[in-house]
Amino acid sequence: MNNHGAFPEPPPGCPAHNSGRRVPMYGPEFAADPQAFYTHMRHYGTTAPVELAPGVDATLVTDYSAALQLLQNPDTFRKDSRRWRDLNEGKVAPNNPVLPMLAYRPNALFTDGAEHMRLRQAVTDSLAGVDAHWLSRQVERVSSFLISQFSALGEADLLNDYAKMLPLLVFNELFGCSPSIGDRLAYGTSGIFDASMDAEKANEELSQALIELVALKRRQPGDDVTSRLMAHPAKLSDEEMIHQLVMLISAGTEPQRNLIANGLYLLLCDEKHAGGHQAGGLLVEDVIDDVLWNSPPMANYAPHYPVCDVDLGGNVLKAGDLVLISFAAANTDPTLSSARQVLSKRAHLAWSAGPHACPAKDSAQLIAVGAIENLLNQLPDVELAVPVESLTWRPGPFHRALTSLPARFAPVRARQAPTMAATAPAAGAATTAGATPQPRPHAKPQRNSMWSSFLSWWKS
Repeated sequence: MNNHGAFPEPPPGCPAHNSGRRVPMYGPEFAADPQAFYTHMRHYGTTAPVELAPGVDATLVTDYSAALQLLQNPDTFRKDSRRWRDLNEGKVAPNNPVLPMLAYRPNALFTDGAEHMRLRQAVTDSLAGVDAHWLSRQVERVSSFLISQFSALGEADLLNDYAKMLPLLVFNELFGCSPSIGDRLAYGTSGIFDASMDAEKANEELSQALIELVALKRRQPGDDVTSRLMAHPAKLSDEEMIHQLVMLISAGTEPQRNLIANGLYLLLCDEKHAGGHQAGGLLVEDVIDDVLWNSPPMANYAPHYPVCDVDLGGNVLKAGDLVLISFAAANTDPTLSSARQVLSKRAHLAWSAGPHACPAKDSAQLIAVGAIENLLNQLPDVELAVPVESLTWRPGPFHRALTSLPARFAPVRARQAPTMAATAPAAGAATTAGATPQPRPHAKPQRNSMWSSFLSWWKS
């Protein structure tokens, strides 16, 4: 059996090159060309020894069949990270940057057995109440608002000005947020994924916003996911409510923004898809399928822990090992190459599989397709504003995410955006006593007032 005892040579540029170390997945080299790393990892067999961050060892499954076998075997491979041996033995520092994505929380993602079934049923039933036609209308509304913020300028960063913000505002709709709660929810969620922001402060803001949201819905339930989750027969406590909402907004914003941005990237940069939104071109759905197969927004995740020593495709995994699935590597497994064209579009693993498969994949695809289609309809001549080789990808072991996507287009007159005088002031902002704020036409809202700005724009 191969226990990863012999380390083949990593690709050029990899920090582990000629060192015999585990393959690092956190540097700019991996972000720039992950497929070269996956090709190298396949030399180990079905799994490869990797380092997610300094001091965090893991095993990465790169083989499609082995990934499917693991995901569909919850008796042997559990999700509860309290089984993680290295963490329990103190080998992983409590401030390690990847720990927030891996540490146990009492939600449907990190539980097993009956408890997982109870929490997941509450989540899936609550999401099932979302009408697809209603969701499409909300996506179009939010999309049009965001486009109105930059359409007259003739240029925009389609990642940070559009793809990043759209899922946040759509989730505010889904959760039934008030203006104040929605502003802080958007700020907090952005901050926990944005290295340029204070992650600790953002997490506090997110937690407080969700505490207030749960309290609001206890008093005033509505037709929204939060209220349906609260009324579910699973009878979730306030703490359980908050943990499920954190899971939903985390899984529905970071991956969603990358799905939208990676789809736009293909349309603007890939010759196969260039002009796909014009007559005779490929449908946006085809572009999204391409992303899900070849550049999934969550490229490596689904942490699992074997309950005992187990052989997976010829490699022995020890009880309590941290084992992740490389959706990106599994989807591009060379053994699938001859059959991929005839496989079902949903045969990819971008949504995971088994009992922990994404419960909102149809809604996620609807949001991505709607966001891209509306942008292309309103800005039909949009094109990349920089050389494609100058684009960079955000380092990190889990995601496949651009740092920016600069675009240009012919400026267009858009529906009047709200002035900042008509929106709630940014937290901590001061005004001179008795002074009358001066309106600024087409002023872009501050990040932490984006939700209230959207509500003002829609009512105007």
